Amino acid sequence: MSEKRDKFYITTSIPYLNGAPHLGHALEYVQADAIARYQRLRGKDVFFLTGSDEHGAKIVRAAEAASKNPNDFVDGQLVMFENLLRALDISHDGFVRTSDWQRHGIGAQKLWQKIANADDIYRGRYQGLYCVGHEAFVTEKDLVGGLCRDHQKAPERIDEENYLFRLSRYVSVIRKAIEDGDFVILPESRRNEALAMLESAPDVSFSRPSRDISWGIPVPGDTTQTMYVWCDALANYLTGIGYGQDQQSASNMRFWPADLHVIGKDVLRFHAIIWPAMLLSAGLPLPRQVFVHGWVHVAGGKMSKSIGNVVDPAKLIAEYGADALRFYLLHEIPTFADGNYTAERFAAVYNGLLVKGIGNVLSRTLKMINTIGIITRPPEEALLRYPFRFSLRAVSAASSEAALERKAPSFFVDQNIMPEYHESMSRFDVNSAIRIVWGLFHALDQHIEEYKIYKALKEKPEEAKIMLWNIAYALAHAGWMLKPFLPETAEKMLKALDVEGIAQGEWKEFRAGEMVHLFSKK
Repeated sequence: MSEKRDKFYITTSIPYLNGAPHLGHALEYVQADAIARYQRLRGKDVFFLTGSDEHGAKIVRAAEAASKNPNDFVDGQLVMFENLLRALDISHDGFVRTSDWQRHGIGAQKLWQKIANADDIYRGRYQGLYCVGHEAFVTEKDLVGGLCRDHQKAPERIDEENYLFRLSRYVSVIRKAIEDGDFVILPESRRNEALAMLESAPDVSFSRPSRDISWGIPVPGDTTQTMYVWCDALANYLTGIGYGQDQQSASNMRFWPADLHVIGKDVLRFHAIIWPAMLLSAGLPLPRQVFVHGWVHVAGGKMSKSIGNVVDPAKLIAEYGADALRFYLLHEIPTFADGNYTAERFAAVYNGLLVKGIGNVLSRTLKMINTIGIITRPPEEALLRYPFRFSLRAVSAASSEAALERKAPSFFVDQNIMPEYHESMSRFDVNSAIRIVWGLFHALDQHIEEYKIYKALKEKPEEAKIMLWNIAYALAHAGWMLKPFLPETAEKMLKALDVEGIAQGEWKEFRAGEMVHLFSKK
């Protein structure tokens, strides 16, 4: 019998298929993927879910503009997102489409019925401002000069009869769960924002007339109404692991509750207020944590179709490769805050930190090993004669190119770097973790130059082998730590050192395998 492992269930939000994927989608995919890959490295039983939000009036309008029916339209749109997931090497275990009746629709209706059975859905009149662009109700405070700040259009004033959800019934329970740490929202600033939202959390519209939203899931027992986004799109986190299916098909429900929802700041209210209230009503456990990232700005401004500054991640991948884009998004964009993209900075990061950084230190090391053939682990006392010391303080500085301190004498590995790396990843701070790894590569390059190992190979080869072992051993650790972030690059590195598939730290010898070019701009 196989040993039971701790489970880890991670999700992204599901993108709306009315447009093409952009850098913001790529950021969320890559952040979630890095966390999922890391949890697998730690031996967890991981289920990583993503999907697509495919219903609503905006889809109908976009389909009409393209002279297609909604189903054919979303099928076509989906291809772009599937291609991006594949191109970015995203390791998701499941993908759920909200237009899939068998897998999603049945489960969404079951969730509705559970909430209705708790007497938390009632029929009433709903008055409010409806932004067609957001396909959501907004308030006056969301507007600037009477216009939606994102779409620059005035919302429609709606007064209609539909079903409402008793959100107000669960406000105090949600607040207590957040304050007690049972329902964690990261970072703290978003936690505080969610608590402020709970100060005014009235009942919400839970359906729309089917004449207005014809493309969606019908309300159980009332075909004149269509489920609003809450019980449709949010339910994917349950239906994606089998909720509503027969017992055999629902075996992945063992992963609930979600350990981590990865979302953008624009959908915080949905995930921190409405979603937990729905789960409480349905008698289901709350997610454990919600990870809220910021936005990727372009040249300091928000991406906008009207401005014409939307960056297509597929083009960057085609030119630079997937790992180059993964590195930029994880290294240059703060984990929990807004970040910036410019073509100039992307090129500088690619050439400076990847080609001349990670790529250069591997190339130098392989060439030196190749002059010897095989290097085996020297005695511990010999290793200490040529120590490699790495300071974390410089790595955590604001500039990734900051000078790195070195202190003598102490051998490199497990004293500071690995605990700090694991601590950063335990906080899901992928930006701090990848900066530690890049700083290690930078320090290795400096160490090669300081000891001038390439000269020592000719003048005192036995001593050079000891120096080179330290470098190769540290480089293999760096490759292992790189796995969650740049999976293809890490695999190439470990294969080039001929230690692919050997557990971290159990390396007995290194040899130069096939010479590789980690980063080759197309």
